Amino acid sequence: MAIAKRIFLFLAINFLVVITISLVLSLFNVRPFLNSYGIDYPSLMIFCLVWGMGGALISLSLSRTMAKWLMGVKVIDVGTRDPNLRALVDTVHDLAHAAHLRDMPEVGIFSSPEANAFATGPTKKRSLVAVSSGLLQRMTQKELEGVIAHEISHIASGDMVTMTLLQGIVNAFVMFMARALAFVLSGLGNKRQDSSKGSYGSYMVLVFVFEILFMIMGSLVVAWFSRFREFRADRGGADLAGKEKMIAALESLRSMQRIQDPMVDKPAFEAMKISTPKKTGWKMLFASHPPLEERIARLKSGI
Repeated sequence: MAIAKRIFLFLAINFLVVITISLVLSLFNVRPFLNSYGIDYPSLMIFCLVWGMGGALISLSLSRTMAKWLMGVKVIDVGTRDPNLRALVDTVHDLAHAAHLRDMPEVGIFSSPEANAFATGPTKKRSLVAVSSGLLQRMTQKELEGVIAHEISHIASGDMVTMTLLQGIVNAFVMFMARALAFVLSGLGNKRQDSSKGSYGSYMVLVFVFEILFMIMGSLVVAWFSRFREFRADRGGADLAGKEKMIAALESLRSMQRIQDPMVDKPAFEAMKISTPKKTGWKMLFASHPPLEERIARLKSGI
């Protein structure tokens, strides 16, 4: 049943993205950017911006719903009488008030032995903070407050929107540069399209190759910014809950890093979690999170 839901959500989102972007391109009257006279750069630029930003923005608008479906998040009723759930909701709301959020985030739990948490949502007004059952079972209240403060800091800083805009810009850059360079190197710029079928074939191959190369370069930029915002959220969490609690939370996460749950290991949500498995060597360049040891050291040194 869960697999069927994920497949349905994947297909529905992709259908929505294609339909929405096609309508937007029609409104802008964007015609094919390749024609018998060469390449229409304004049309290509609009095409890349709409596709690059459009997909990212639609994903952002559906991020809270996707998280609930894909991670199996159960939203807690704000009027719950369960003492443990009530304490979690109160902790989130108290820290949200401390961060001067006018609208309280939804609070949810997802079933996993892994100690983790994440925040998502298209806006501060429509945000979600979710914690794993493993985190609730293994962390003290002091450590839990540090984790929640970190996630609230993400929401208060608008990190979800910032990451989406950055990813959209990177997507547009990749699409534009790949097609522009492929057009020049394939020889289409020197021949009429109706008599250069071979060149068009090489153009498509070059687009594919350049997109892979530029996506790798773009991923380095996105990953770097993701690590930067984790350091910033740690500092924000320390300001909200206290430096001691934030450090205690990170140290607790470090002690439980060996507990991994493949069922909730979703690349789409990796950047939103408070911690991820440690990466070494060149893989660190693509990591969405810095090593917990470095995060703890920075907080202790006040950097």
